[in-house]
Formats: sequence, structure tokens, C-alpha cells
Amino acid sequence: MITQTQTTSFKAELYQGIHDLLNDTIKIALYIANADLTAATTVYTTDQEVTGTGYTAGGNTLTGTTVQSSGSTAYVSFDNSAWSSASFTCRGALIYNASKANRSIAVLNFGSDKIVANQTFEIEFPANDATSAIIRSSN
Repeated sequence: MITQTQTTSFKAELYQGIHDLLNDTIKIALYIANADLTAATTVYTTDQEVTGTGYTAGGNTLTGTTVQSSGSTAYVSFDNSAWSSASFTCRGALIYNASKANRSIAVLNFGSDKIVANQTFEIEFPANDATSAIIRSSN
């Protein structure tokens, strides 16, 4: 089961000062529907990770990271991420910190299988604001 969420370990690790989202290498890996990715996921895993043309284990490095705040909400945004000339099926993704022992950050569920056949697969992140950004914290 893939449950969209920030992982619980990530929330605790923020208070411990483990993650530096602006300077660490943040990656996104793709997974098939059978993956077990939930709030309890603590690290990147290759179990049920996508295999196929145009995809390399571990996924893509996310770029364009911004950390901002508005009112009582802090939020993080990334540039979109794409796999070119790809052929695979995926259902979700894991954002993780490759600089910090592959610790998990967030799980994404695409809502249905996404099938690509020799084309570009792109994850389009939502608007970079306090109500839409993919990673948000508020009181």
C-alpha cells in the first residue's frame, strides 16, 4: 500500500536538525503499486522500486529546492522531475535524503498506475505556496 504523507521519522528528524533540505541531496524514487510506503517508512528501499527503460535505481536528484514560509506555514518546493525515453509502470514515489543515510521524507501516491512507453514521464509538483506545496508544516 502506498499512502501519501510526510513520513513520521522525517518530522522527528527536522526537530533533531538532521535534514538540510537546501544543501543535502534530495532524491525521488518511483515504485509500483505493491510497494509498502506509508508514514512508517524510514529509509529508501529498492523493494518494489520501478524497473524499466529510462529508469535507474534510486531515482532522480531533485533540484530547485526552496524553503519558504507564509503565515504559520513553512513549506518546501522542488522543480519538476522527469525521466526521458522511459518505459515503465509506476504508482507512487518516495522523496528521500541521500545525504543522510537515505532517510525518508515523503511518500507520494499517484492515485492510479501511470504507464509510459518510450516517452517522458514527468512529476509536476504543485504550486510553491503555503496551501499547495508538496511538503508543508503548520500549527
